[in-house]
Amino acid sequence: MKLRGTAFSITLLLISPFAHASAAPIYVFPVTGCTVKYAHSHHDYPATDILAKAGCKYVAPVSGVIDEVATVDKWSGKTNLGQDRGGLSVTLIGDDGIRYYGSHFRKIAPGIEPGVRVEAGTLLAYIGATGSARGTAPHVHFGISWPTPVEANVWWVRRGAVYPWKYLDAWKIGKDRSPVKEVNAKKLSVGEIPPLPKK
Repeated sequence: MKLRGTAFSITLLLISPFAHASAAPIYVFPVTGCTVKYAHSHHDYPATDILAKAGCKYVAPVSGVIDEVATVDKWSGKTNLGQDRGGLSVTLIGDDGIRYYGSHFRKIAPGIEPGVRVEAGTLLAYIGATGSARGTAPHVHFGISWPTPVEANVWWVRRGAVYPWKYLDAWKIGKDRSPVKEVNAKKLSVGEIPPLPKK
């Protein structure tokens, strides 16, 4: 019996083991609707400061679940505590298993709180200059690392473990580049909770 090409293709599609495969995470640039500037370097530790006008929208770079939210600016120049330097901040654990941290916000978007699921591109906050960024140009401090227990307060991991610029460059032009491999390698080399770096 001779099968028609179309019927045969449909049959193969229905029985193919790949028909139910899930797509890889889709990444988006975390600041939308505004002109941005950022460097391929950062002071003291791996991170990126994305400069944009105050009030610009910071969005989820990938789908995932909100892990931590700081809605009160507790930073003081007198104490300069590491855990308070971010001011208003949002931490997202992406579907790729990576932690994405943004800070120095003017305001957190309504409904953004721990445990809330968001999709890539969801509004999380508005760019400002809170925390240790007071008196500087508005920007978002963007850090990429691995998840650690919230109660451990490992702020030096949260603020950034690998340089984000190469991923930001890709996401800005619509390329889907993942930091998973680099983050996992860094975690393997330093441990899940590395010691506090010396200043």
